[in-house]
Amino acid sequence: MRAMFVGGVIDNKEMDLDEGRPPVHYPENTGAGQPRYRLQYVGERDDGSIGFAVYGAPDLADEEIARIIEERAYARRFDAQPVKPPELSGVDHDGGTVH
Repeated sequence: MRAMFVGGVIDNKEMDLDEGRPPVHYPENTGAGQPRYRLQYVGERDDGSIGFAVYGAPDLADEEIARIIEERAYARRFDAQPVKPPELSGVDHDGGTVH
């Protein structure tokens, strides 16, 4: 699967990830306790596989990330629909529960 990065210092960069579930944070451990990018969307294919993972910079609003995903046509490119991963539903950028 491909990982796409939105915002921050590596905006519009891509890299390969192992198949399976993408990590919630990338990099998973920075050593400083603050992950740079958080998983925002995964691209689900009709067969249930994940074609791409979109990681957003911590300071980027959800609406802006969604707009950029549409603008960059990830769904068409990977034949997969962007969806919020279930483990992120109801969670804000800081990892706390949205009230």
